[in-house]
Amino acid sequence: MEKIGKEQSFLDHLEILRWHLIRSAAAIFLFAIMAFLNPAILFDTIIFASKDPGFVTYTWFCWLSNSLGLGDAFCIMETLFELNNFTMPGQFSTHIVSSIVAGFVISFPYIIWEIWRFIGPALSDGERKYSRGIVFYVSLLFILGILFGYYFVSPLSVQFLGNYQISTQVANQISLNSFISIVTSVCLANGLIFQLPVLVYFLSKFGLITPTFLRKYRKHALVCLLLLAAIITPPDIMSQILVTFPLMLLYEISIKISAKFDK
Repeated sequence: MEKIGKEQSFLDHLEILRWHLIRSAAAIFLFAIMAFLNPAILFDTIIFASKDPGFVTYTWFCWLSNSLGLGDAFCIMETLFELNNFTMPGQFSTHIVSSIVAGFVISFPYIIWEIWRFIGPALSDGERKYSRGIVFYVSLLFILGILFGYYFVSPLSVQFLGNYQISTQVANQISLNSFISIVTSVCLANGLIFQLPVLVYFLSKFGLITPTFLRKYRKHALVCLLLLAAIITPPDIMSQILVTFPLMLLYEISIKISAKFDK
């Protein structure tokens, strides 16, 4: 929304918001088309990478295992499952949905910028001063969350759930949709929960929370973060613990941010 000299009506604001949403949707659509036209990069290079035992995360864990004198305890030697498609339109619909998700992730900084362009003019000069750089920080935290989910949480979840067997008589034949939903949902969830410092920033700005409150209920927050980690990750304890650590770090960072406004 551009800054103007006269006051606008509610319908005028809706019209301006509509165009911000249209431009955001156009950005998602544009990047989704680019992703759709490059299936080898989208699927083989990115989404299916964690299925390969040579994935960088597994290589690092194997190096760590050998460095600690544990031999090949943490090494991933082979993948014990294969991906299958069970419906006629399955691969095509998966291609479309995955492309849209990729379009959203790539265009996220632009979407946040469009939202800020709509909200910014309604703020006072002081509020804009305190919110300076918000598009950069929101985008940065989202990207860090996506990368954390992609390189740490998702690979561990894929290997644990994909290779888990209750009996050697049961082979793991994972559906294509199931595999992709695990990878994408874990990455998106981490991208969103990494926005915790931004949320605390605005809640502190409006005086809804204080650093004293955050410190007092730190133990309660740990329980809540463990529950949140259990919700956004597959049902394996390693992934839940792995997500909880950065969440607690973000919580401590949020206390520092809140303390800045308390002063």
